[in-house]
Amino acid sequence: PMRTAAIIVAAGQGLRAGGTLPKQFTPVCGKPMLRHSAAVLGDHPGIDAVFVVVGEGQHDQARTALGQRHDVTLITGGAERQDSVRAGLAAVAATGAFDRVLIHDAARPFLPPAMIDALLGALEASTGVIPVLPVVDSLCKGHGFLEAPVAREGLSRVQTPQAFHLGPLLAALDGWAEGPATDESQVMRAAGHEVALIEGHAMLEKITHADDFARAEALHAARMISRTGLGFDVHRLEAGEDLWLCGVQVPHDKGLAGHSDADVALHALVDALLGAIGDGDIGAHFPPSDPQWKGAPSSRFVEHARDLVHKAGGIIDHVDVTIICEAPKIGPHRDRMRARVASLLQVQPAQVSIKATTTERLGLTGRGEGIAAQAIATVRMPITQSGS
Repeated sequence: PMRTAAIIVAAGQGLRAGGTLPKQFTPVCGKPMLRHSAAVLGDHPGIDAVFVVVGEGQHDQARTALGQRHDVTLITGGAERQDSVRAGLAAVAATGAFDRVLIHDAARPFLPPAMIDALLGALEASTGVIPVLPVVDSLCKGHGFLEAPVAREGLSRVQTPQAFHLGPLLAALDGWAEGPATDESQVMRAAGHEVALIEGHAMLEKITHADDFARAEALHAARMISRTGLGFDVHRLEAGEDLWLCGVQVPHDKGLAGHSDADVALHALVDALLGAIGDGDIGAHFPPSDPQWKGAPSSRFVEHARDLVHKAGGIIDHVDVTIICEAPKIGPHRDRMRARVASLLQVQPAQVSIKATTTERLGLTGRGEGIAAQAIATVRMPITQSGS
């Protein structure tokens, strides 16, 4: 079977969008723009590898924007888009492992997986395929004053990703002698290749200016619904165990007993996240009977639940964790706990609440026999995924 690489072009400075960050690293709809398309391409079964082309000195920003996606190869691009594409293609070709390539702009973050399916399907019968949308507005010429109208029949707006067979595209670029091309499809056409057109998608509109961020947020919000999940857990306190709460080791004369590190707060959080997306509970994903989870850090469970949310197209808006115990005091450790949970979920600390309460010395927590925790997670999900 043919192997396909995806190249995401993210080497621009994004000056027209304003702000302090290049637009490809700026948050949109809960995540850095680059992370949206990297996640869709990286998780798609038809894509075997993802290469991201960034500007000189942007590697650290890109790694931060990509979060925990370690399956992405970063490449340094050039001054023009075509230079960056060439750098990405050179990296893909150097592996000797790929037959086809998808080239996508990071400024089009909301890539429907079905578009990838359509492009790869059409590529079976074509050397190149691009998505387009018809021009529906009236067109005209003029500088300050209206001149002659322009017929819009047969005109289309070109989008990305664009899909090509790798060998013909490399040869076409080698033979290109004109100035910077607007995209690779024009290079292929100039080399004599037919480039097929398929229907594009409204979600692939490009984000260029500051106002486009607000438009993207509104468009995305209309396709999302907010869901809430609730989690609860309790573990017994025992001497000789370490005490882990919210991913932070807390000094105490006793620790929590359990198959993993028994972080009761993170266990409750995992159940809340799984509940929000309707994907079972922590025991179904990490059975206590499975020896591989003995002593495992609960941070792995949280990362797994977070990745399931992202894979389902969800956005984590807020989590709230309440730890129920008489001792130890949670207040001195709250800031570290918030920072740790935020890091695990790839959100801002402001999106994480950590609280503590007692049961007025009633029950097992009141007697110091154990610690309980409850958590609530608010997640935005695509309406089609939510069942609504």
